Amino acid sequence: MAASKKARREGRTIVFIDESGLSTRPHRGRTWAPRGQTPVLRETFNWDKLSVIAGLTLRQFYFRIYEGSINGVRAAAFLQALLRHLPGKLLVIWDGAAIHRSRPVKAVLVQSAGRLWLEKLPPYAPNSTRSSISGRS
Repeated sequence: MAASKKARREGRTIVFIDESGLSTRPHRGRTWAPRGQTPVLRETFNWDKLSVIAGLTLRQFYFRIYEGSINGVRAAAFLQALLRHLPGKLLVIWDGAAIHRSRPVKAVLVQSAGRLWLEKLPPYAPNSTRSSISGRS
């Protein structure tokens, strides 16, 4: 991968970043109850949705939890936190989400004065097992 060669050549720390959402909304499912008594499932949490953004290096793990969704402002704030906590130059590898191309993220990139380099993962893995499962070579 050209990005890892660049990271090695420039002495950059590689950071893999991704986001995920968590929700307490109940999933539809089946349960049991005595005949004639409708089961009632109670939800005990008081938040609708949490989101997590996390960065993983070879030796460290960084994350932030937010109420609501991760947006460009929150992604930019996470990058700024990484720049404060990790010394030297960083190579961030993440997916092609629109928030990663937002104005706040671009502003952090410019402010870092070359200390931060962003690389996008490919949209799919061409050597996945999917082709071998379908019988294609």
